[in-house]
Amino acid sequence: MLVELRIQDLAVIDRLALRLEPGLNVLTGETGAGKSIIVGALSLLMGERASTDAVRPGTERAVVEGVFEVEEDGDVARLLAEQGIDVEDGMVILRREVAAEGRNRAWINGAATTATMVGRVGGMLLGLHGQSEHEDLLRPDRQREILDAYAGGTALAADVATAHEELRNADAALATLDERRREVEGRADLLRHQATEIEDAKLRPGEEDELEAEARRLDHAEELARLSSQLHDALYAAEDSLVERLGRARRALGQLLQIDPDASDAAAALDEAFFVIEDLGRRMGDYASSVEHDPARLDALRARQDLLFRLKSRYGPTLDDVIAAGRRARAEIDQLDSVELERSELARRARDARDVHRARCAELSRLRADAASRLSKAVAELLPSLGMTGGRFEIALNPVTELGARGAESIEFSVALNTGFEPRPLARVASGGELARLMLALKAILATADATPTLIFDEIDAGIGGRVAHAVGDKLAAVSREHQVLVVTHLAQIAARADHHLLVEKSEQREERASTRLRELTGEARVHELARLLGGDPESAASLDHARDLLAAPSR
Repeated sequence: MLVELRIQDLAVIDRLALRLEPGLNVLTGETGAGKSIIVGALSLLMGERASTDAVRPGTERAVVEGVFEVEEDGDVARLLAEQGIDVEDGMVILRREVAAEGRNRAWINGAATTATMVGRVGGMLLGLHGQSEHEDLLRPDRQREILDAYAGGTALAADVATAHEELRNADAALATLDERRREVEGRADLLRHQATEIEDAKLRPGEEDELEAEARRLDHAEELARLSSQLHDALYAAEDSLVERLGRARRALGQLLQIDPDASDAAAALDEAFFVIEDLGRRMGDYASSVEHDPARLDALRARQDLLFRLKSRYGPTLDDVIAAGRRARAEIDQLDSVELERSELARRARDARDVHRARCAELSRLRADAASRLSKAVAELLPSLGMTGGRFEIALNPVTELGARGAESIEFSVALNTGFEPRPLARVASGGELARLMLALKAILATADATPTLIFDEIDAGIGGRVAHAVGDKLAAVSREHQVLVVTHLAQIAARADHHLLVEKSEQREERASTRLRELTGEARVHELARLLGGDPESAASLDHARDLLAAPSR
């Protein structure tokens, strides 16, 4: 509940503190006194965009602050806890500042936050109903929300939307998989050819260098055999070979050592040279014996090199790229084997999501059908007392061609304002004043379902008077038994129903500039204000007696 509204330097208001009580609070005052500014201040706490034009001339900033009582374990407290903001003693203070230079700031319980967050919390605490919302009643979405709230199906409607989103996601995943499968199937023959061609080649990393080395040896086989034979002969096999000469040198060194043993180091070096040359000579002989002149093998190698070249030209540029291309082609082909299992799982998921969505829609449809009948009857019973004698109110549930996020039907409110006429959609038959009264009727009926603790009605009395004004006052009083209600009105019949009557006045006394002040009315002061609202001479005995009669009259 809104405990206090504090306004500073907003338009013609310099400083104002509005204390509200439970039940029906009424604001009255002359046109231009500042009632609309008070409503505008409440709008700022509900997140409305602030304008620097609203700052009182000659001041630096406008400030609006609302003090609210909330449940310490309620939705508002939980939301603020998520934001790291404490709620102490069940109190929440929302504050907006609008600087003349254009900088806006916001706080909740002294913690700096955004205007958006203030508006989110304010929207949970305050419900503003003016001409704009009456026009909002013409929107099918708003009519659906009203019916769902009355049916107690708001949460179920959200479940329907969630189920529909899950169904859309499941269908989209299935469609994506099918598209992928079609693409793979369309390329399957090409992919199989590529995979088979590359796999049949049995490629090995580094194979190109091996082939090149072997082909070079075969291509120069005669020369390699000749050169290795020459080396074999020169080092080992021929007369006077290097090994033969080193052998003679070893024998000579052996004789030298018999004379001078101190030269033994030379013997070890010569022995090492002998054995190295002997081993190299024998290896050259083995090499010469191993050299083959194999034209068939060389042709096979050249054919293999040509194959690798062609594969690199198609899938390269390197042999590693070719191997990777073959693996990719095989992986895509293998997808066709696994996609059916994946598709089966996705199809099951889509079926389950569709079943859940269909069940939720059916449950919501049952709630709506029952609520539509009850709400239509309840509103129709109120219409005569609101000046629409003979009026009929109906709610049509029109099936949609395909179940969607909003359920199985669209909702349409229709009304007939006169006897003998068939109900027609609101937008085609209802005037602004009639819409206001329909909204009031709906609010009176929906009061128990509306979770917003404080409802503000801004001049909903447009175009009504007399007996209808009495009925509107009674209905507002009925709503105030479920909610705290603040009404801005020009009608004495409504103001007389107030539990707490406040007068908004304009004063020219402060710094020779107009300012707004607030006064609580009780006793004779309230009688005089009601007499003024009734028109005529507010000081006449007849007007004052009429005002007293209004205050004394019981609610109907």
